[in-house]
Amino acid sequence: MAVDIRFDRYGHVRLITIDRADKMNSMDFAASDEITERFREFDADDEARVAVVTGAGEKAFCAGADLKTYTMNFARAAPHEFRQKFTDGPGFAGITRNLQIDKPIVAAVNGYAVGGGLELALACDIRFCAPHAMFGDQDVNWGFHACDGGLIRLPQIVGMGNAMEMILGGELIDAEHAYRIGLVNRIYPQVDLLPETLAYAEKLAARAPLAQRFAKNVMMKAADLPMDEALLLESRSFRDLGDTEDLQEGTAAFREKRQAVFKGR
Repeated sequence: MAVDIRFDRYGHVRLITIDRADKMNSMDFAASDEITERFREFDADDEARVAVVTGAGEKAFCAGADLKTYTMNFARAAPHEFRQKFTDGPGFAGITRNLQIDKPIVAAVNGYAVGGGLELALACDIRFCAPHAMFGDQDVNWGFHACDGGLIRLPQIVGMGNAMEMILGGELIDAEHAYRIGLVNRIYPQVDLLPETLAYAEKLAARAPLAQRFAKNVMMKAADLPMDEALLLESRSFRDLGDTEDLQEGTAAFREKRQAVFKGR
């Protein structure tokens, strides 16, 4: 069965759903390319302010790559094709590598998030999950390791010790463990997970979009900078917001004790 990547619009929110529930929402190359295009569409659309990513069904968010198709492509790829697909181009599911999106992206993890599925969740900015969700990277059990941001983002999010335990041990952790180490932000009952995540995304979409993008950009870049350079980056970004209509609207709304209506300008 082919993987369907659904793309639904809810006002300023875009819902991206990986729909291959019978195979735990694992993705082949074609599906990875398609979800990459959906993220690019989201990024290019000025009316789209927040994206939510989830999987179909109640068993899995995403079980990562469909290893049958991926291993065949490993074996058949010429060197230049290998570089383009696995290094130079976007990573698994697009946003894991070489596709920087400054708009907020929220993951609704409705089950297993393993391998590339974990890396997709890590590439999102905020992660909510259901109580039965399971997280992990089991690649060391098969002779390789994560290659789409798992080794880089996981230590930044949960700390080096927790990341080492997950990556080197190759075992899964449950939702409570994930919440305890900061891998997920909130846990919702399965029936409430997507509605609550969409409601949260709608609240994000009502905030100042330029301020969100500037802030996300600073936080992502500052992680690799010395403190003095990071602080300079932050102050320059703050100064750049001074020229925006959104700042004028926000300060006017504060004075007038009303809800601000931001236009992303």
